[in-house]
Amino acid sequence: MIVAGYALTPEAPLLVIAGPCVIESEAMSLAVAERLKDIGKRLPVSIIFKSSFDKANRSSSTSFRGPGIDEGLRILEKVRAETGLPVLTDIHTPEQARAAGDVVDVLQTPAFLARQTDLIEAAAATGKPVNIKKAQFMAPQDMAQVVAKAQRAAVQAGHADPAILLTERGSSFGYNTLVVDMRSLGIMAQTGCPVIFDATHSVQQPGALGDRSGGDRTQVPLLARAAVAAGVAGVFIETHPDPDAALSDGPNSWPLDRMEMLLSDLATLHALPLATR
Repeated sequence: MIVAGYALTPEAPLLVIAGPCVIESEAMSLAVAERLKDIGKRLPVSIIFKSSFDKANRSSSTSFRGPGIDEGLRILEKVRAETGLPVLTDIHTPEQARAAGDVVDVLQTPAFLARQTDLIEAAAATGKPVNIKKAQFMAPQDMAQVVAKAQRAAVQAGHADPAILLTERGSSFGYNTLVVDMRSLGIMAQTGCPVIFDATHSVQQPGALGDRSGGDRTQVPLLARAAVAAGVAGVFIETHPDPDAALSDGPNSWPLDRMEMLLSDLATLHALPLATR
């Protein structure tokens, strides 16, 4: 499978989807993307820049949501033009799928919306690769039906070989807590879709801080290494120059100045034969 110009095969470099949770400004988006591009020149990884133009599932109505679709897509288009990196963004409605599909290289559907048939079908119908996040409340085997929806919609729209990715981002465990069942990575891989591991949202503590979510970013490397050892095609890591000052998901974001070290470890592990990891 080819996604945003990158081959996703067992022999291919590790795919890395990385960037700030939300677009905070054009300057910051470009700075993070340039840093990721530089890292990609030194390491055997394939980087897709990600950021959201709107965070529609905020804990509080007063939380920062982003610049909106028009300004957000303009910034993402500029990031791609100036850095050469492919870009990914998430969408929340079928109408956004059509608009974003004209600009970005990969569309993403949020975990909370994994069962929203109209959204999944609209994203797949654009013909762009779609990264579908498994909902925190869904069993991994249930994603086979989500994949079937997406593939059927893509074929009906005239796209014979749709590129569908599945992302694990942790499962609800009681209140304000997520856990990762590594078995889910292998179960979702049985769909034939490349599996991505979201190392930063998996350490999120939803709603734990009252008006916003908490998290424990110290656990990101451990879970990322475990997922790469298990054979995922790629990792999803939200990163920020100053996570403690981030406008969204700061507690679980990985510091930008520590990204190269982490990705170096993951790339080294990914390069080993699967049986020896």
